[in-house]
Amino acid sequence: MLHAAPSDFVILPALAKIVCEPGWKWQVREKPLPNYDLFYIWSGEGTVVRNGESYRVGKGSCFLFRPGDQTSATHNPQKPLVLTYIHFDVSSPVTEIPQPYRVLEDTLEFEHMLARYVRLFLVKTFAAEEEGQLVLKQLMIHLLREDRVQPVERNASNQLTEAIHEIANYISQHPGASHRVEELAARAGLSPRYFSIKFKELIGSSVQSYVIRTRIERAQHLLLYAGMNVTEVADALGYRDIFFFSRQFKQYTGKSPSEIR
Repeated sequence: MLHAAPSDFVILPALAKIVCEPGWKWQVREKPLPNYDLFYIWSGEGTVVRNGESYRVGKGSCFLFRPGDQTSATHNPQKPLVLTYIHFDVSSPVTEIPQPYRVLEDTLEFEHMLARYVRLFLVKTFAAEEEGQLVLKQLMIHLLREDRVQPVERNASNQLTEAIHEIANYISQHPGASHRVEELAARAGLSPRYFSIKFKELIGSSVQSYVIRTRIERAQHLLLYAGMNVTEVADALGYRDIFFFSRQFKQYTGKSPSEIR
């Protein structure tokens, strides 16, 4: 679904966020599902069966049922399921489909998109179908990305992952600052050695390489759009030696700063 255009998503009328009644159960249909069904648990406890395989479900449990699936479900009446279901189809050939089941740990963004989708159709919102198609595509991308998360990131605590990404964002926002590993590690509340190891695992490059890359990317922008000359850009980004800046710039871009400008 990654390469399907938003307009290829066919919105079907069955969608809702509901609190299931105490006696609720989802019985097996005589015919299998004819389309896709995104099925997400906000809270509660229950059991979902997909094609004969049983899953204990709770907050964050997320299914993407596919055409042809046989499904059923029950729940604990004392802890009823609160769920969102969205039926849809895709008009173009699909080559990448999210996994049929996962438990989302970081649910905030996904739940925001689900709520937005359902709200679009509660009233006659202008261009609801067009925006709904965009949100559906975003939801599928979110799930595909979740399926591809590296094991080290999945195993890292949410707090650690958030801290490292916050530092990376801080570096990107302040490319001209002098970013010493010791100071960055202190911001994250980690030792310099452990911070450096986790930064490389989660971001994909060493701290030093990431700092240089953000500076060079910012330098390209300033040279192209800010009307600044090479000396001004080098100075703004903390380079005391313009020749060192030019050499580093060429290593990363293949061109000299003056060629870019």
